[in-house]
Amino acid sequence: MEIAEERRGAQVQSRPLGRPSPSESIIIIDFGSQYSMLIARAVRECHVYCELAPPHRPWEDIASLYPRGFILSGGPASVYEEGAPTLPDYVLASGLPVLGICYGMQLLAHTLGGEVALAERREYGHAVIEVDDPSSPIWAGLPRSFPVWMSHSDQVVGLPPGFRVLAHSDNSPVAAMADDSRIFGLQFHPEVAHTPLGKEIIRNFLYRVCGCKGEWTPANFIAQAIEEIRAQVGKGRVLCALSGGVDSAVTAALVHRAVGDQLTCVFVNNGLLRREEPERVIQTFQRHLGISLVYVEASDLFLERLRGVIDPEEKRRIIGETFIHVFEGESRRLGDFQFIAQGTTYPDVIESAGGVGPSAKIKTHHNVGGLPKNIAFRLVEPLRYLFKDEVRRVGLELGLPEELVYRHPFPGPGLAVRIVGEVTREKLEILRACDWIVMDEIKKAGLYRQLWQSFAVLTDTKSVGVMGDCRTYGYVVAVRAVTAQDAMTADWARLPYDVLATISSRIVNEVPGVNRVVYDITSKPPGTIEWE
Repeated sequence: MEIAEERRGAQVQSRPLGRPSPSESIIIIDFGSQYSMLIARAVRECHVYCELAPPHRPWEDIASLYPRGFILSGGPASVYEEGAPTLPDYVLASGLPVLGICYGMQLLAHTLGGEVALAERREYGHAVIEVDDPSSPIWAGLPRSFPVWMSHSDQVVGLPPGFRVLAHSDNSPVAAMADDSRIFGLQFHPEVAHTPLGKEIIRNFLYRVCGCKGEWTPANFIAQAIEEIRAQVGKGRVLCALSGGVDSAVTAALVHRAVGDQLTCVFVNNGLLRREEPERVIQTFQRHLGISLVYVEASDLFLERLRGVIDPEEKRRIIGETFIHVFEGESRRLGDFQFIAQGTTYPDVIESAGGVGPSAKIKTHHNVGGLPKNIAFRLVEPLRYLFKDEVRRVGLELGLPEELVYRHPFPGPGLAVRIVGEVTREKLEILRACDWIVMDEIKKAGLYRQLWQSFAVLTDTKSVGVMGDCRTYGYVVAVRAVTAQDAMTADWARLPYDVLATISSRIVNEVPGVNRVVYDITSKPPGTIEWE
């Protein structure tokens, strides 16, 4: 298979709409590691475009991205077990550089004639590696010894022909390996924060081994996206669903820069928004974007369709379908529209699809899985392959104000997925009041920009309390605050006790129907950021 020749003609290959057209990329073959998304983030932070791909993704699809190399992720399988994921033929046949991480390294060894076996001592957590071959480009600028993060029960016990040991640790005789030219393996995880010099290792692979130029920048993305939007839309008209969040704002700004007055933005008040949100959205977008904004009041319609619905996936489906039906109605009223623009991002796609490797679907995202199959519009999703921090950088490059760009994410289904159980007007008013207090105190404490998200959840649990010497039986409200980089993983925020105390005191004193406040200290995984 002459893959190297095929790469030269890759520009004729078709690409999914919304995917960037980079001049170079790194393809991450995802074998189901919990850290795969972190690899992608690390590569993107080095200004090199990359995508996660399952092992079964065809070469024809990958060739159109002009790959400069491959990274093989970790994974839960053992290479010697029946049914374990195997290496796509084109990875080695392409002649491109390869970096295998954990399972990826073991798979390289196994495929190329080495030996992998169960380690006598499993290795999870901190370790220190000693560099055996400092001349390797992968170690350029690094010390001879440094800490790393291990997470494996198998290890390479026999090198493939032509390979040498690059580093070892106390428990891993082969902590890193390489051949004489282009194939490297790391037993540890350079993509995680617990490997402090990991990003430098990845950077060395990208620039010194793969020869990447680092052209993945917000300005270059905007230029490419504008071309693609124009090519996709032509002379058609586009509806853009504004929610008030950064994703839809950046989408609107980007599409407007591409097609101008062919874009009409529509803001639907679905009755599931936070306090004063409709007024804030209208004011912000009319002032900063200069785009004609159509306001649609649809609260009664959404609440009627959600009546009696408890299952969170059903809530998301109903809300997604209702949104589309509202937009179809507005389209007919405003004129003929062929496209709808959405602020779908890469983590939305990955979670809704269950990851690109052998992992499980977590939940349906509103922008991804809530659309009916017979949708009357074609989708314009210019942010579909961006992480949230990349979306924010694009927003700033487009001239959007910082207070909009750095807003905490808000779920597409709104407060419906922050109310456990049936959604009612009474519950919405209770939650809006609680959420307002949480946000108010977080901002007063100067913590807003330090957090990924902070909000209140109205649980379906009631508890006994005492107020004014009287027995109460009110709702339990959970406060949630997390730190994260991209929402694929998150840690609960260690909020100061005095901030938590003030939030709790204000909620139980100011919000009728609530007599208990709890703080959620669950990280992701095992939990998700939203409760539903």
